[in-house]
Amino acid sequence: MTQLPRHAAQKPDEKLTVAEVCKELKISRSTFYDWRAKRRAPRCITLPNGSLRVRRADLERWLGAHEDHEAAA
Repeated sequence: MTQLPRHAAQKPDEKLTVAEVCKELKISRSTFYDWRAKRRAPRCITLPNGSLRVRRADLERWLGAHEDHEAAA
């Protein structure tokens, strides 16, 4: 089981906005929405007003799943 980073362990149920996710990943909003359209983005929650949120724990799992395991070997 992958250990979550310290900030994730403190608030695994924190909900991040698209802007916060993009800032953390250092990507543009258009890149995020492109990944989402291609079903490559982290799991999102759609709020009743149409806004998206990403659970901190889902983002961390998504990042772990995209690690380059060959480089670590």
